[in-house]
Amino acid sequence: MSLTNILLVDDEVPFVETMTRRLNKRGFDILSAHTGQDALDQLSAHRNIEVVILDVKMPGMDGVQTLEEIKRKFPIAEVIMLTGHATVESAIEGMKLGAFDYLMKPCDMEQLVAKVEAAVLRRRSHEEKITKARMKEIASRQA
Repeated sequence: MSLTNILLVDDEVPFVETMTRRLNKRGFDILSAHTGQDALDQLSAHRNIEVVILDVKMPGMDGVQTLEEIKRKFPIAEVIMLTGHATVESAIEGMKLGAFDYLMKPCDMEQLVAKVEAAVLRRRSHEEKITKARMKEIASRQA
């Protein structure tokens, strides 16, 4: 799989630093954010982000609110929700709002990597379909 750009969003700075190192070792390019608004700003500035790993419990704009905004502004971004405070309700809410998947903190690194790779494949498939549809539309206008 070619280089994958990931945005890691969590208010716990040591967690973000540790996860960034661990994911970098596995060949992922990681950007980080510590608030929901910071995540939205990063997505606006870096259109090549493919997957967002998003903590559910954050002060201010929480993960579910951030997910809603991500899906509204960046609909093909894939989001994996992470929480150390898992509740069935927040998992269900996240999935209803379009999260790709949901993992408990601390999560198994191999499981997270597998989820990220699956999310990337889905995102790239969506991008390919959009590109094909646009090309078909352009071709039909020129015919």
